[in-house]
Amino acid sequence: MTSAAHTPLEGRADTLVIESRVDAGRAVLAPRGELVRGCADVLAGKLAELPADVGLVELDMTGVDFMDTAGLQFLETLGDFAQLHGVPVTTVNWDGQPRRILELADLDTTDPLHATRAAVSHPSSSSAVALERAEQLRLLEEEVEQLRQAIASRPVIDQARGILMATQGCTSDEAWTILRQTSQLSNTKLRTVAAAVTASTGSDGAPPPAEVRAALKTAIARRGH
Repeated sequence: MTSAAHTPLEGRADTLVIESRVDAGRAVLAPRGELVRGCADVLAGKLAELPADVGLVELDMTGVDFMDTAGLQFLETLGDFAQLHGVPVTTVNWDGQPRRILELADLDTTDPLHATRAAVSHPSSSSAVALERAEQLRLLEEEVEQLRQAIASRPVIDQARGILMATQGCTSDEAWTILRQTSQLSNTKLRTVAAAVTASTGSDGAPPPAEVRAALKTAIARRGH
């Protein structure tokens, strides 16, 4: 049996797709996409489609490339299914940003359904881990938000790099260094610097703020030194 579940999340179609196959009572689910708002419902629907005689469920997380705090609800749904049906459930192949989220939540990346990392190393510390969970989730949410901002900033930064490459005759790496140094010297966010550089090239574009102009001039002068 092979099938896929689709759901539109936040205006984007097919943010999460779950493919499945069942062989001799072993079900392998392969999520692909993002574990964001609504992902737990997608998983619940897929689990409900499994045959009643399934004796083992394994999730291969290789295809998951992004996860926010909703991913913890995804894991809770999986754990609830295991407890309700008495079926062993495992998740494997956590990598990249989703693995980082598990680490921030202090979950064991090889077995996030059953143990925290601290509890694995120090079973007596599990109560302390529970007390720290609220702070860990706050840090997790901050990191996810920073990643979202970085993703949103990428187009304007790439455009600014292209402008510098064209106007300064520099390489892509050199353009990146100029932007980064300008950000540091002017104490201005990198995205703001990139937006100012991009806007200034328009026919009616305003020049960058004075502090950014001065820092940009310095950064360009440093190139090659």
